[in-house]
Amino acid sequence: MRRLLVDTGPLVALANQAERHHRAAVEFFERFDGALISTLAIVSEVCWLLPRHRVMAFLRSAGQSNFTLVHVPELALPALSALMEKYVDRPMDFADASLLWVADELGVADIATLDSAFHIYRTRRGRRLRNRFA
Repeated sequence: MRRLLVDTGPLVALANQAERHHRAAVEFFERFDGALISTLAIVSEVCWLLPRHRVMAFLRSAGQSNFTLVHVPELALPALSALMEKYVDRPMDFADASLLWVADELGVADIATLDSAFHIYRTRRGRRLRNRFA
């Protein structure tokens, strides 16, 4: 089964018709037939960025779809901190670091993102994530 990491931007665009990438997000997610993988940090960002009246629908939809949240354990926090320090010039936020950590842990190389920094980020093994949303 295909696996795809999902960043904040495409999820916000999917859930909010007022977003300029909404149509592209709808078409992209309708075509994708694999597992969508993200973290609670991403969900938190999406909920913060969405208009309040869209949050509950987003959460219901995510809970009823092929969406999987990967837990970032406490023991991984130093690794996330190291990633954020490595990319401090971008700057990398906690949510982005969590996705890069998950990419390493699960061996997932594909991501859906609107964030241009992901073409710079590298996994521990030196791999760049391929943006499938672009």
